[in-house]
Amino acid sequence: MKQAVIDLGTNTFHLMITDAGRTLFRESRPTKIGKSGINQGLITNEAIERALMVLRYFREVLDGHQVSPEAVVAIGTSAIRSAGNQVEFTERIRQETGIVIRTISGDEEAGYIYAGVRAAGALDEKMALVIDIGGGSVEFILCTERRVYWKQSFEIGGQRLLERFMDTDPISPSAVNRLNRYFQEQLLPLTNAVHQYAPVVLVGSSGSFDTLIDLQFMHEKGHLPDENQTAFELPIREFYRAYELLLTRNHAERMQLPGMIELRVDMIVVGVCLIDYVLRAYGIQQIRVSTYSLKEGVMAGVSQS
Repeated sequence: MKQAVIDLGTNTFHLMITDAGRTLFRESRPTKIGKSGINQGLITNEAIERALMVLRYFREVLDGHQVSPEAVVAIGTSAIRSAGNQVEFTERIRQETGIVIRTISGDEEAGYIYAGVRAAGALDEKMALVIDIGGGSVEFILCTERRVYWKQSFEIGGQRLLERFMDTDPISPSAVNRLNRYFQEQLLPLTNAVHQYAPVVLVGSSGSFDTLIDLQFMHEKGHLPDENQTAFELPIREFYRAYELLLTRNHAERMQLPGMIELRVDMIVVGVCLIDYVLRAYGIQQIRVSTYSLKEGVMAGVSQS
């Protein structure tokens, strides 16, 4: 039976359609529903219109693939769950597209991300710290391929950080220092959990991590990675090569980096600041990347039910 998952992220909406485990369609489109409103707990009218434009297109794709309405799972995450006008937003989407949004908690989001990363083959018996940097929230999961030991969602996503800290482009050293102090304050529960479980590998889930892999492949091989590969190793030295490039260039210059995409060109700056903080604060020396994330985790659950 055909099934579809729509991941309504703060920055990007994703649609995946499968049939008996085979992917028929997969596309991501920018909506930036958190832009200009996320730190005020609001989805602006302009953001609602951007969301509707993408979801009308997704509706056409779903109809074209003859996916029944009950086989569509639409998941709302940070920007939607923290919006004061959440009900108004989801009702308007339902009325105009027929898509019914289920808004999930941060804890549920972390659980789905774990399922997606595990399905990608990015975990083994080593204790891992999984990080998913979204536009609204960041999920941290301490786990192995066998089980989750600790997980928590923090409302410190890329769009929130961008609007709060990145007041110059390139980002200023003082802004990076402020970010690091902010991470230290906000991530105390994570710091305590890391001391308890001692992860040895950081596993990045899609988003900015996908772009870091694209930058690496274009730099080292001159082409993008095989789209069927779902797990990668990202050498620490390659992360810091990209980190230096991203922090010292402005928007236009970052766009010139082979492998960069418009969707991530700004948010990746605060994203790599967070990754750098985590590596240094917790003494982690190994990075892996999973191209699977929330939607694959949701689909794994749907397929089993």
